[in-house]
Amino acid sequence: MSVEVTVDPGRLLRMVRARGGIAHRVMTTRTRRIANIAAAEAPGRMGDYVDWEVRQGPRGLQGVVRCDHPAVHYVLRGTRPHLIRPRRARALRFQADGQTVFSQLVRHPGTRPNPFLQRALRMGR
Repeated sequence: MSVEVTVDPGRLLRMVRARGGIAHRVMTTRTRRIANIAAAEAPGRMGDYVDWEVRQGPRGLQGVVRCDHPAVHYVLRGTRPHLIRPRRARALRFQADGQTVFSQLVRHPGTRPNPFLQRALRMGR
């Protein structure tokens, strides 16, 4: 007795890559894991702005992790030393050594880059 099996490569590929298929489930699991790591690695409340999705891209499925916080660019790339002046008020108000301080100019020393999204990608593999 012999059994003949015919495999349609196109149909097999569609089945594997379809929403809910094997590749989609694996991609969803990995993307979610990387997004959770990114949210934990993000400074302050920036982790609340981390979101993810799995979508069909030009070359197949893509897992996308993004952060929509308005300051994410400055955190990822860092900043150079710069001056901060009040925009609408007459003075800046902030806490320094437990005291309230008012100033018309602050010399910010800049910040080092914090590539938390890239770090999450490496850790989530």
